[in-house]
Amino acid sequence: MKIISWFQIPAVDLDRAVRFYGTVLNATFHRMEDAACKHAFFAMDTLETLRTGGELYQSTQGKPSSDGTLVYFTAPDGIPGRTYDIAPDSQRFLMIKESAALYGFV
Repeated sequence: MKIISWFQIPAVDLDRAVRFYGTVLNATFHRMEDAACKHAFFAMDTLETLRTGGELYQSTQGKPSSDGTLVYFTAPDGIPGRTYDIAPDSQRFLMIKESAALYGFV
């Protein structure tokens, strides 16, 4: 089982990010656009493949920065109702556990 199940990398220029990651990682992408965001999904065969799924996205909701990339971990035995920062002295609240429908929880 994969520990990291999904990631999101924000981009200011999605075309440029796709060219960069496509070249560096020899990756292919599936593109999609909605009213709020442009997406470029790293190609995956199925949810069970060895490749971890993820996306590049261009939106006003995210920007490249030290706190811009989101990484989603697999937790088959469940997680607490809240997720906390890993620094033992901070225990900073990050987000409330929310349903992602058939994909589980985030």
